[in-house]
Amino acid sequence: MEQYEAYLNAQQDRLLSELFQLYAIPSISALSEHAQDVRRAALWVRDRLETAGLEHAQVLETGGHPVVYADWLHAPGRPTALFYGHMDTQPVDPIEQWNHPPFEPFVDGDRIYARGASDDKGSLMIAVAALEALLATRSSLPINVKVLFEGQEEIGSPQLGEFIANHVEMLACDVVINVDSGQFSETEPGVVVGLKGICALELEVRGPDHDVHSGSYGGAIQNPLHALARLVDSMHSPDGKVSVRGFYSDVAQLTEQDVTAIEAVPYDEQAYMEDLGVTELFGEPGYTTRQRAWARPTLEVNGMWGGFTGAGTKTVIPSAAWAKITCRLVPNQDPAQVLAAIKAHIVRHTPAGTQVTVRTTESGSPAYLVPVDDPYLQAAVEVLRDFYGQEPYLERSGGSVPVTTQFKKYLGVYAIGFGFGLPDERVHSPNEFFRKSSFRKGQSAICRLLDRLALPLGD
Repeated sequence: MEQYEAYLNAQQDRLLSELFQLYAIPSISALSEHAQDVRRAALWVRDRLETAGLEHAQVLETGGHPVVYADWLHAPGRPTALFYGHMDTQPVDPIEQWNHPPFEPFVDGDRIYARGASDDKGSLMIAVAALEALLATRSSLPINVKVLFEGQEEIGSPQLGEFIANHVEMLACDVVINVDSGQFSETEPGVVVGLKGICALELEVRGPDHDVHSGSYGGAIQNPLHALARLVDSMHSPDGKVSVRGFYSDVAQLTEQDVTAIEAVPYDEQAYMEDLGVTELFGEPGYTTRQRAWARPTLEVNGMWGGFTGAGTKTVIPSAAWAKITCRLVPNQDPAQVLAAIKAHIVRHTPAGTQVTVRTTESGSPAYLVPVDDPYLQAAVEVLRDFYGQEPYLERSGGSVPVTTQFKKYLGVYAIGFGFGLPDERVHSPNEFFRKSSFRKGQSAICRLLDRLALPLGD
């Protein structure tokens, strides 16, 4: 048995107790009243990295929520890996659906329930524990290591791109190990090699300059709610294809290798529908459900509102109506060009008698895809294959992690997903949890990964 394994076995009670301390900090980055809690989590993580034996541990400012940096750079001639994760969490709403207070960790068998349990405090602390174990048992690490844990991932990392751009020398590395990731199941490994990009906009449709009586003015003027419904509906064909001119112009088509890799990942469509409580699936024709979710771009309405929505009846035509839209993008799509195409579509399809204002709060981020022959990806695949006893699935995700594209843009390196959350752990939902078994398993896997990265790649 490797010395680090014995160390980790002996230290699990302490490591779990420390994990619970981090879980107890309500580091909700989206709510201003919790800004100090995000900072408190950053200070806690900084101190914990220092205790683990890393050097130069510090909290650094971004103009928003802070980041934590630390390093250990005493392996000359060896690669440098940058560990990335986040200590902020989603809000807890709806609080009444939690079985236990979300920031008071509750253990039920193998499960630890808390907000941020799986996303991403559990995997973050796995990395810290693994680094500590190697330093405690060997007094060194097999490769050079840097750590960047942020406090704003759950709000889209708005300042992190600029921070990375301004700290290229400090963050320079050969590969990013992204612990904000997971495995396919408790017994089956997986590596996320692709993430969709994202762009977002909000529409405001205005008619009269004030709400008016629906009896006096109904049939005489445009109703902004009706207009919004028609405008939104114009963005898709009846069979589910996006109708915005130019939306698909730069989309990278799936190769035979892409299709093979996607189809190799187990998928039960009937179970998928039952889990969602739907009787039929829907989407762009010509592609499987998994292909649409993982590798085709989408345009989705996230919310529509306006007018009277209270109990009873109020006979008005509202003066305005609103909608929020997000697009998930695939390789080769430029978020700015997609937004421009949608804006042009809106101009062409604005219903008579209304004015439409389009607001974009973020520039968006492009899609992210790691080449399957990347040597660091192959090293991670090798470690997981040996650890789980089977070939890892190469997965894509319909979600977006904007910072991965920033690492590639400014540092010129890929981020390899190597976290240990599992799909059923209710991330972003009430009763989020993380498995104690995953916490322990991940520590060993990261130690093995660092040892593997010390060897010649490709061997």
